[in-house]
Amino acid sequence: MQTPITEMFDIEFPIVAFTHCRDVVVAVSKAGGLGVLGAVAHSDAQLETDLAWIEDELGDRPYGIDLIVPARYAGSDEGGLSVADLVSTIPGAHRDFLDEMLKRYGVPENPDSAGWAERPGDAPFSANRADRQLDIALAHHPVLVANALGPPPRDMVERCHEAGVKVGALAGTKVHAERHVAAGADIIIAQGTEGGGHTGHIGSMVLLPEVVDAVAPVPVLGAGGIGRGRQMAAAVALGAAGVWCGSVWLTTEEAETHPVVKDKMLAAGSGDTLRSRSITGKPARMLRTAWTEEWDRDDTPAPLGMPLQPMLTGAAIDRINRAAHHEGSGAEDLATYFVGQVVGTMNRSRGAGQVVMDMVEEFIDAAQAVAAQLEV
Repeated sequence: MQTPITEMFDIEFPIVAFTHCRDVVVAVSKAGGLGVLGAVAHSDAQLETDLAWIEDELGDRPYGIDLIVPARYAGSDEGGLSVADLVSTIPGAHRDFLDEMLKRYGVPENPDSAGWAERPGDAPFSANRADRQLDIALAHHPVLVANALGPPPRDMVERCHEAGVKVGALAGTKVHAERHVAAGADIIIAQGTEGGGHTGHIGSMVLLPEVVDAVAPVPVLGAGGIGRGRQMAAAVALGAAGVWCGSVWLTTEEAETHPVVKDKMLAAGSGDTLRSRSITGKPARMLRTAWTEEWDRDDTPAPLGMPLQPMLTGAAIDRINRAAHHEGSGAEDLATYFVGQVVGTMNRSRGAGQVVMDMVEEFIDAAQAVAAQLEV
């Protein structure tokens, strides 16, 4: 296959895989796509270790890295707040609600999980944290750095371009895409509301051609609800130069998804997700479970903004995941993770490389079927 994306990164297939698992990154890149490591949950040491391992495994094959630097952030107007300052602003009612919920569901304490008040360093999703991750990334050899929330900061763009690294940015509206290009992004990832994680309100079928027309000739990757070859063919027909997929890798053999959550995903239908602010503070599509239902009740406090919500819920999520393997437990009921509506077709576990090849084969079949209908 030959598109602006395959030419830009010298890859065989225009399939870009967002994943938090280094094994998936390697498997996809070895299969001819481009694996992109989501770094937001990595410590500095973990990121150093994973990037070194990825490069040892891939040799000269390309890979990318995804950071999160939100455009708006609690405390950003004051130049950024310390962790202690941020923790002190979390309302007691939210802490009480979360403590009561965990008690009601019988989730045991986790002595190894410290709250943010006891953690040194910068708050989650902060620009300072992303800057350190960018330092680590550029000390290695990624071919792409993507920013998942908001326009890529000018410093990020300049540093990446100086190092010969392309910059990508996710967009949920045409206006967002135009801002990203104005900021210097080389690639736009147009993500429809069907996608997992942080998404907007617009469906992929509407969003993708709007973005393609708005930012041409900058190449666009279609994202949101894409995990099969027919969906990839539809994205290309709408003007995309390739696809950005995230959810489909969560049930692969290499994925580090919590086993309980993976089983839930394998059994889920396309209607079993919703957009919720209950983990990150910004709307993110995830699996519908008791956790999302609790936060959606009329008598519970509304989720806080970013980064206060993840600072509130981080230790609780750790406790839930630690205990979720107990069948029939409240922790099992609460366990959830980010995933898109394509979860309805993620009903069997395959190797990540096999997912790539299955997508390519189905893409070819779909393209040939369309071509056959045009024959006179």
